[in-house]
Amino acid sequence: MISLAVILLIVGLVLLFLGIFVGAAKFLLWVGIVILIVAVVVGLVRLLRRSV
Repeated sequence: MISLAVILLIVGLVLLFLGIFVGAAKFLLWVGIVILIVAVVVGLVRLLRRSV
């Protein structure tokens, strides 16, 4: 489960940087942000489940 969060984080960062550097692909910026948010939520849920 934690590997899924890491993969989502990496993909989100790559898409975020592509969205910033490529002006024609602005939607990648939003996709990257959404994937980063999902990765953070998955990581937090995993952390909370481990500490309970």
